[in-house]
Amino acid sequence: MKKHFLRLAHYNQWANRQIYNAAGLLDKDDYFADRRAYFKSMHGTLNHLLAVDKLWFGRFTGDLYALPSYDVILHDNFHELQAVRAAFDDHIIAVVEAINEADIVAPFRWIMINGEPYTSTLDRCLTQIFNHQTHHRGQAHTLLSQLTGDAPALDFFFCMNDDFNESIEA
Repeated sequence: MKKHFLRLAHYNQWANRQIYNAAGLLDKDDYFADRRAYFKSMHGTLNHLLAVDKLWFGRFTGDLYALPSYDVILHDNFHELQAVRAAFDDHIIAVVEAINEADIVAPFRWIMINGEPYTSTLDRCLTQIFNHQTHHRGQAHTLLSQLTGDAPALDFFFCMNDDFNESIEA
């Protein structure tokens, strides 16, 4: 099961690179403009993804991150956000690599943002976070499509080739 989540972590890194490479080509006005997306702009959407990743992976590692709001802007400029995103994607891969296989299905407890305790299993939590990333990357993809008429392919299918799989299994 760990191999599955490691593959998702690598896919996440690849897909984020695709989105950031395309978003980096937007002019500043388009990148920051309120496009009536859930987190308003491309910038807001990308910041949300990073903030929630920090929240969840802080829970996994014990390096807790207090999320001030779901629409927090962690980084005001694109290039800083892109650099932090890339480093955090490396961190996600390292965290998943370090997970003990037995812990994946063990009970996992945390405190929700509203202060309520919650218990599930680590595999369900990892599924939630990778699904959340896919969901909001889809929103970013839509924004790119609307702004440029083109957006990068993000299908998991493109990461299923032997070379990509070997880089994960090495």
